[in-house]
Amino acid sequence: MKILAIETSCDETGIALVEASGGLKNPKFRVLKNLVSSQIPIHRPFGGVVPNLAKREHLKNLPILLKRVMSYEVRGTMQNFMKSIDLITVTVGPGLEPALWTGITFAEELAKQYKKPLIGANHLEGHLYSFLLSPPSSYLIAPTSIFPSIALIVSGGHTILLRVDSFSKWKRLGETRDDAAGEAFDKVARLLDLPYPGGPEVEKLALRQAQGKHQKGTINFPRPMLHDKNYDFSFSGLKTAVLYYTRDQRLMTNDTKTKANIAASFQQAAIDVLATKTIRAAREFGAKSVILCGGVAANKALRRAMSYEVRGMKLKFFVPDFKYNLDNGAMIGAAGYMAYLRKKKYPFRANGGLEI
Repeated sequence: MKILAIETSCDETGIALVEASGGLKNPKFRVLKNLVSSQIPIHRPFGGVVPNLAKREHLKNLPILLKRVMSYEVRGTMQNFMKSIDLITVTVGPGLEPALWTGITFAEELAKQYKKPLIGANHLEGHLYSFLLSPPSSYLIAPTSIFPSIALIVSGGHTILLRVDSFSKWKRLGETRDDAAGEAFDKVARLLDLPYPGGPEVEKLALRQAQGKHQKGTINFPRPMLHDKNYDFSFSGLKTAVLYYTRDQRLMTNDTKTKANIAASFQQAAIDVLATKTIRAAREFGAKSVILCGGVAANKALRRAMSYEVRGMKLKFFVPDFKYNLDNGAMIGAAGYMAYLRKKKYPFRANGGLEI
């Protein structure tokens, strides 16, 4: 099945062409084309995503990306290109609703014009399935060696821990009670006068500290809910601790050494909580593997820490290629295929609070 996938949940416009097969028990994906148009330069002066600006850029970028995908795939007209498409899928949530509507409307118009089936996709399910997009994952790994699995979805808007029993069945074990991990990274970045998006900038600054003697920072920031018996998370207190520390230090703009120490210490505190709770869940539920996904999964320090712990337990560790961690159309292609097989019909309306 050849799938045209559209993603506009936030500030990345994504269109992908994905070939899917294998069914629910053994899905396989081949990414034929995955184009993403970033809006970072547009939102950076505002220190975050401005929904109406994101909407405007999606409206501009969607037809451009579609033509580029078509030109890579076939020679000729859009009509000829659309003949080869078996299914169109589009993100319906969660995300910024003005941004979501642009993709939904665009997909509906395509489906109507070319008489193609259309299905809504859950953005979080896209992250969950994204590790299957990276060969050889979807071709050489038997599902029996994956499940049960513990999956950590960690992004700017979500921090969710799941027990995953199959490609179509999972249970939420815990989630953040306040700030998501990525949101905490962004807020700490603002405290340190770092540009948007904050997460990669905090990681970059922390790396400076890692080049010195104390690789993980020297400030003992709190690890909220680390020892609680549940699997929920909280990062608001950690962020506040960084705020108070920067005030007490009367941090100067040019004090790069102290900023690097703060970034490294904060990052390590967040990683300790994320890794510890994930590993504890893997032990408790007898997992065969751990899946790390979402935008924050692009953080190399988090990937290293999780990989070290998981492999120490002799479990399989799955994490998407960096290009599939961030929002993209290919992961929506995977989510759409699985929703189609599961007969999961999400309404074609923007749902900013859609859950997994």
